Amino acid sequence: MRILVVEDQIKMAQFVKKGLGEIGYAVDLAESGASAEVMVAENEYDLVILDVMLPGQNGMDTARHLRRDGFEGPILMLTALATTKDKVNGLDSGADDYLTKPYSFDELLARVRALLRRKNSVTGSGSSHLRYSDLELDLIARKARRQGQDINLTAKEFSLLEYLMRNIERPVTRVQIAEHVWDVHFDTESNVIDVYINLLRKKIDSPFSKKLIHTVVGTGYVLRENP
Repeated sequence: MRILVVEDQIKMAQFVKKGLGEIGYAVDLAESGASAEVMVAENEYDLVILDVMLPGQNGMDTARHLRRDGFEGPILMLTALATTKDKVNGLDSGADDYLTKPYSFDELLARVRALLRRKNSVTGSGSSHLRYSDLELDLIARKARRQGQDINLTAKEFSLLEYLMRNIERPVTRVQIAEHVWDVHFDTESNVIDVYINLLRKKIDSPFSKKLIHTVVGTGYVLRENP
């Protein structure tokens, strides 16, 4: 899942990015509402975390512009403004949830997970589990299981497998994988995606007779039962 964090306080932005990145999310940063609008127009995000107090254009105006321009993903608004009127204004501007500062990272993460579960439920992609063949992903516990056996994955391996499972039997390119599993600074000339695919295969496919991760020559990779 790819998240855009819009926050002009660099230390806070880096703290949120580091925390979400350790969980396995791909995170991009924007320091202003205007730059956030450009990034959302150019990239596909599953969720936007949007601070209200931004330089130039505040978060509420930014949320309105994102909705006007067609962004349908969840928006989590962060602010030190805690009155009921402020919360109503934030929700009316297009936010799906509203978190007041100061907040703990655990609470932020819980809100993020709840919004993504809600988004998945609405789009029909499941609330907390993804299943295909004999492979299952628990999106809350961040655990994988195949034929009843638990499989230990790193955060990035889990995110890569999650993306493949959200595109079952549909080939995805290395560029698409880079955009959703890594961030905008990813070096597209790097072979890191192929390295991670091989790591996944050793854990997901090698111990089992049926192979699920296949290479599509000239395109990328696909998760399916048949070669």
